[in-house]
Amino acid sequence: MSAGTARGELFLLSAPSGAGKTTLVHRAMELLDGVEFSISHTTRRPRESEEEGVDYHFVECAAFASMVADDRFLEWAQVHGNRYGTSIDEVLPRIERGMDVLLDIDVQGAAQVMAAGGPAGRLDTAVHSVFVMPPSPQALVARLRGRGLDEAPAIRQRLQGALGELGRVREYDYVIVNDRAEAASETLAAIILEKRQRRERMRERVRSVLADFHAHGPFS
Repeated sequence: MSAGTARGELFLLSAPSGAGKTTLVHRAMELLDGVEFSISHTTRRPRESEEEGVDYHFVECAAFASMVADDRFLEWAQVHGNRYGTSIDEVLPRIERGMDVLLDIDVQGAAQVMAAGGPAGRLDTAVHSVFVMPPSPQALVARLRGRGLDEAPAIRQRLQGALGELGRVREYDYVIVNDRAEAASETLAAIILEKRQRRERMRERVRSVLADFHAHGPFS
């Protein structure tokens, strides 16, 4: 991190499958500079539309286990029969460069990061949590069926898990009800912008402006 550059911060986004958080993240990143997306590792097989290093880092179970043993994950969890994890190398270098990092993460992993990844933890920066809710159960069912990625048994499994995930909304700092994707993306961008304007994050910029005023003396 260069002198005078404030550390970036981490923004966790959780939601039931099909709530639309992936679209929300990509649109918010189009609205803002200085934001990067952390790509998770998973043992899940890639879907047809997914690319290695773009959607996920797809790894074998043995490789994932090795990373766990080497303490290379900020968090990891087993979800719907597959393992997912956030590599510390995906997050920490970006934060040190002053970038804000968006992390699409399930409720299990988010709890781990909130407990261990903040200013006193491995990241040494603020961690903010955002829960994305579908506007109704009917909307969630329609989205899961409409994306055509899962068979009926998998959809039922995801719907069963959704209620438990929604019950943990109280653990999060912010809630976005994703009834309109454009408005929800703007809300996420606004949350990130608000955090950037806090006095402690603006310290170096404030110091520079004040020094400029003092250097030029009183104005006529």
